[in-house]
Amino acid sequence: MILSVVLLLASAGIIYVSCEMFVNGVEWLGRKLEVSQTATGTILAAFGTALPESVVTLVATAFSDHDAQKQIGIGAALGGPLALSTIAYAIVGICLLVYGPALGRGRNGLVQVDSARLSRDQGWFLGIFVFKVGLGLVAFSLKPWLGFAFLAAYGWYFWSEMSNETREEEGELEPLKLRPRDPVPAMAWVLVQTIGATVVIFFASQVFVGQMEAVSVGLGLSPQLTALLLSPIATELPETMNALIWVRQGKERLALANISGAMMIQATIPTAFGLFFTPWLLDTSLLIAAGVTALSTLFLFSIFKRGQVRGGTLAQVGWLYGLFGLVAAALR
Repeated sequence: MILSVVLLLASAGIIYVSCEMFVNGVEWLGRKLEVSQTATGTILAAFGTALPESVVTLVATAFSDHDAQKQIGIGAALGGPLALSTIAYAIVGICLLVYGPALGRGRNGLVQVDSARLSRDQGWFLGIFVFKVGLGLVAFSLKPWLGFAFLAAYGWYFWSEMSNETREEEGELEPLKLRPRDPVPAMAWVLVQTIGATVVIFFASQVFVGQMEAVSVGLGLSPQLTALLLSPIATELPETMNALIWVRQGKERLALANISGAMMIQATIPTAFGLFFTPWLLDTSLLIAAGVTALSTLFLFSIFKRGQVRGGTLAQVGWLYGLFGLVAAALR
């Protein structure tokens, strides 16, 4: 038990340091590729941090002969959006309250946001999410083919973000950590740092998830409850760490864009894998998780639509995850 706690804390520390390297590298990658700063968050950063969860879903659904493992894959496709739409955004809100005064955002952590873009993302996510949950309620032979529709939806999102020519900048770009003395580092060094950090994040996240499950067993929690409540927190830790780092640097738009882009990935790519390789039928716990996710997304849509976000308001969405935990625990 003690060793598991030590490994849990150590892996979390490694993930944080690696995320520092990753966000620094991915910002330079966006500059090199001449994409907007928001697209750097929604596409480049989100793809790097969401890749491990997508791979986990693919492995669980496509390469396992056990129904339990396939159910874990389906749970991951639902648990990821739940954690992002509640805990990740709540962490951003808390960080705005903590760092807001020092960054000139006031005691309430008030920031201006790209209301059109963020509310659009939440609206598209909700539409796709409701559709994928609806598919989990019925069984029919052509369901696997709809996986291609989800891949196409993300392809459209990718194209729209990468083709956006808005060149807004937020904060200064720090020197590349591997080459701090180079005013403009070579693309090779940018790729080495970004890809290397992604690999470390992937393996450290696997350790974190494994040790969290070990600790939960030591505390007497059931494996099912652990997979439903704690594993999503662990698998979405990189996105949450990225958001924390960017808010601390005064780059709130990048933080919000990263979570928004990760939600779009989680709504489409893991779902496509689930449709391809499983019957994609949702049980009661997953439907409750889906309901909480939809509720939190509606809340986020309403506050992003205003164009201004207060840290305290954004932090409130975290209570919805606590509500889900209470309901899920009662059902178990």
